[in-house]
Amino acid sequence: MEELKYPVGKFKMPSSYDEAFRKEAIQILSELPVQLQEVLNGIQTSQLAGCYRPDGWNIKQVVHHLADSHLNCLVRVKLALTEDHPTIKPYDENSWANLADATSDDIQPSLLIITGVHARLVTMLNSLSTQQWERTVHHPESKRDMSINFLLGLYSWHSRHHLAHIKNAIANPY
Repeated sequence: MEELKYPVGKFKMPSSYDEAFRKEAIQILSELPVQLQEVLNGIQTSQLAGCYRPDGWNIKQVVHHLADSHLNCLVRVKLALTEDHPTIKPYDENSWANLADATSDDIQPSLLIITGVHARLVTMLNSLSTQQWERTVHHPESKRDMSINFLLGLYSWHSRHHLAHIKNAIANPY
């Protein structure tokens, strides 16, 4: 069950946030929209109800979640860049995944959001100075301060994590 839940492994903080790490993580973010389109190309509406594990989200919920989550990433990075250590707003992703827009069979709006958000996020991340990578936000739920470096690592992992969920749900739906 652990392998189905974390097909690329659990998130681990990188040992260092160097230029090589940033380049690879930004590349992952830049490629996600195209990879999603390729994986979902030709998928039947009935397949969108397939889950990647028992009691897991279905494909459409994962796609809509990626749009919600990565939109939050963009906002969090912008807050870190424009405010002094702001507190970010957590949200209940499981509740969001059960709202009407996240259970809709029409995944195209979320794919468009992901494409646009990732284009803007990659442009912004590629423009950061060394000092800007260290700017932080505070997550009150986890009681953690998160640098933009950390957010980059988290959301590049998140991209790979949910892309693997979608591939698994297509290949072997529950």
